[in-house]
Amino acid sequence: MQEKKVKTEKAVVVGRIGNKSIKVAIDYIIRHPKYGKYIKRRTTFSVHDELNTASVGDIVEIAQSRPYSRTKAWRVVGVLQKAAEK
Repeated sequence: MQEKKVKTEKAVVVGRIGNKSIKVAIDYIIRHPKYGKYIKRRTTFSVHDELNTASVGDIVEIAQSRPYSRTKAWRVVGVLQKAAEK
């Protein structure tokens, strides 16, 4: 039996929603189909953060998982880079 491949992404934390929840954003660019200009796009996810390790500005690795709530179906795998302290 084959193992399932879990989809993972790198994302930037843009907000804390509450206890054990964060909001992350994945930025990317696409080319306009007609005019050829490059356009910035952003996808946001609500992510389950079991240990409350991530803070705003951190770069985290997230993985797709079971639904934790109506909006959360991703979880934090680890913090790749902490945000710069002010």
